[in-house]
Amino acid sequence: MPDIYSKQKRSDIMSHISGKETKSEILVRKFLFANGFRFRKNVKNLSGKPDIVLPKYKTIIFIHGCFWHGHSCKRGVLPTTNVEFWKTKINANVERDKRNISKLKKQEWKVIVIWQCEITNSILRESRLQTLIADINSRNVRD
Repeated sequence: MPDIYSKQKRSDIMSHISGKETKSEILVRKFLFANGFRFRKNVKNLSGKPDIVLPKYKTIIFIHGCFWHGHSCKRGVLPTTNVEFWKTKINANVERDKRNISKLKKQEWKVIVIWQCEITNSILRESRLQTLIADINSRNVRD
């Protein structure tokens, strides 16, 4: 099924999608700060420009959008138009994420991934944020 928008309109729509300062990122940062954690944002010299870096804990946090990073929740469902394009795009993002996480782990960083759906869902949010504190403080982090 072809795209319902012209190439120019689709390009305009896509140009307004921000890769940082998302609501989920802001919520997680506010939670961490309120709980005494100090961090750096979007560190350019680390693989994948992590959303949050906690140097004291040698921990990196990525907050992934479910659609853009291929999560298996309802937000991660591919569109029904231009299917091959989106499949290729999302698969490339997933592979890049794996490479970045692997590089960071080789540099002995703990890597934590938080999914957008875990933060935007008010029922899951509190539990996930409490688990985040435990993950930061633990030696082993679940993937």
